[in-house]
Amino acid sequence: MTTDVSEREARKVAEAARETEWTRPSFAKKLYLGDFDLSLVHPHPRPAADDVTRGEEFLGKLRAYCETLDGLLIEREAKVPDSYLQGFADLGVFGIKIPREYGGLGLSASYYGEALMLVASVHPSLGALVSAHQSIGVPEPVKIFGTDEQKQRFLPRCAAGAVTAFLLTEPDVGSDPARLGSTATLTEDGEAYLLDGVKLWTTNGVIAELVVVMARVPAHDGGKGGISAFVVETDSPGITVENRNVFMGLRGIENGVTRFHQVRVPVENRLGREGAGLKIALTTLNTGRLSIPATCTAAGKWCLKIAREWSAERVQWGRPIGKHGAVAEKISFIAATTFALEAVLDLSAQLADAGSKDIRIEAALAKLWSSEMAWKIADELVQIRGGRGYESADSLAARGERAVPAEQILRDLRINRIFEGSTEIMHLLIAREAVDAHLAAAGDLASADANLQAKARAAVSASGFYAKWLPQLAVGKGAVPTSYAEFGPLAKHLRYVERASRKLARQTFYGMGRWQAKLEYHQGFLARIVDVGAELFAMAAVCSRAEMIRSDEPSRGAAAYELAEAFCEQARLRIERLFDQLWNNTDSADRRLAQRVLDGAHTWLEEGILDQSEGTGPWIAQWQAGESKAENVARRYR
Repeated sequence: MTTDVSEREARKVAEAARETEWTRPSFAKKLYLGDFDLSLVHPHPRPAADDVTRGEEFLGKLRAYCETLDGLLIEREAKVPDSYLQGFADLGVFGIKIPREYGGLGLSASYYGEALMLVASVHPSLGALVSAHQSIGVPEPVKIFGTDEQKQRFLPRCAAGAVTAFLLTEPDVGSDPARLGSTATLTEDGEAYLLDGVKLWTTNGVIAELVVVMARVPAHDGGKGGISAFVVETDSPGITVENRNVFMGLRGIENGVTRFHQVRVPVENRLGREGAGLKIALTTLNTGRLSIPATCTAAGKWCLKIAREWSAERVQWGRPIGKHGAVAEKISFIAATTFALEAVLDLSAQLADAGSKDIRIEAALAKLWSSEMAWKIADELVQIRGGRGYESADSLAARGERAVPAEQILRDLRINRIFEGSTEIMHLLIAREAVDAHLAAAGDLASADANLQAKARAAVSASGFYAKWLPQLAVGKGAVPTSYAEFGPLAKHLRYVERASRKLARQTFYGMGRWQAKLEYHQGFLARIVDVGAELFAMAAVCSRAEMIRSDEPSRGAAAYELAEAFCEQARLRIERLFDQLWNNTDSADRRLAQRVLDGAHTWLEEGILDQSEGTGPWIAQWQAGESKAENVARRYR
């Protein structure tokens, strides 16, 4: 029961939901424009003394509690025991970021990230549960957009342990919300909305007490309606959790399918104005996405520990395997990249805490880059472990060996490349922000609908912008051998970042000039532009963090510099490959072949196999508004 919309209408809805104002400086935005402003991230931001005191005290209690939990039990039973959740509630885990005035702990984003690392290292399902509740569930949008009355009504409950969820996705609607089918119809007396629809992949939805629901309000006499956000009590009549979904990983996740049938939602439960739902969702995700880098960093640290211990223990051909070059390269990659994962997480979180910078691009880059790199780390760990990497922890234990769940971490991490914006969607989202200045300057040149006269006027206007901007990309501090000397041996890498930033901006300009309004269809080009920026951001974060450690913890300074040096060398190789592939690639041939495949020209290649999924059901389950015919599988832990 989705809404049919054209491509143009879908883009218009997505564009309207963007934050278009840039009132605070953004390191990453400037990076894509060829302006490497290191002062925006260095000296590395540091937490306030009070934040440190309260944060460390909480982490100490959380660590002690997490040490009593059994991650293999969660994996085995595919469920988080209720007692674990109650223990989290007693500690205040569900209110880490909720202000103290509403009963929460009021901790910073950086300590929230450290807490997520701890709980995710017990079992990633715990990290998913806590982050879905606190990063995108009820607390964050209510904290940002809620009225005083809504904050007083909902936040204390959330802090006390009421699990929450965020419900946007539908069976046939994912990253294209313009097609949203769920509706919230204003009642004749204007006092409530009647909510109808089906929501899919509702992380925490099976056990949630409160949910944020995105639904389309039909136009009415009092307003034009639009996609809006509502806080809904899950014990309201008409709500049914029809299925608890099962996945390849995150086996303790409480993710389901929820149906709403004529659910009465009071007007005072609407967040913001009608039609503001998508903007609320995107704003919430700006910092909410930092939960994924936290769980990815936790995974990197665990993989490093296992790789180090195993590679020193396992002997092949008379030597520990870690001393063989093929394995040593993997260990180096895991160690250097884990250092970078923590650097990207901590810098992004500290920038969010400081509040003086716009971090929408930084948070998106952190999510994109961390999810991709953590997956590679886990894959390398499985390879280092060999057959034992493919064997389950329970099987290893059954035959008397250490229960190392390497195959589990690979399964659990895979979703992070899809969660909260897939890698492909993140590429497009970040690219849109990265080329924003170009689109603003180009005007109708970048519009497929503009006529030749409008394009001619736009060309005159754009020439003024580029006449000033392009000469600035010719030279910079990166060409001066003494630049960034305070970073010692890392200075050469920061000079590289500065030079590469200007090169990246020039390449983006060339792409704009070559394809103009058709640039959006060259997604391979845009993805590589974004990925270069992500690597440059990570390099800057790594250098800043290494210097901070050298200054604050001199005993670890040399080790931090060693890790930073290795990461930067590895990142530079990746960046050079990406630059080369901007123009030397098979993108056009790939699109032609893909179209031929879709047209059925190569079905002969599929001969000789059986597809046992045929006949089991449609690709996408269709839904109709109405009363549920399924058993309600919702449950409460308290």
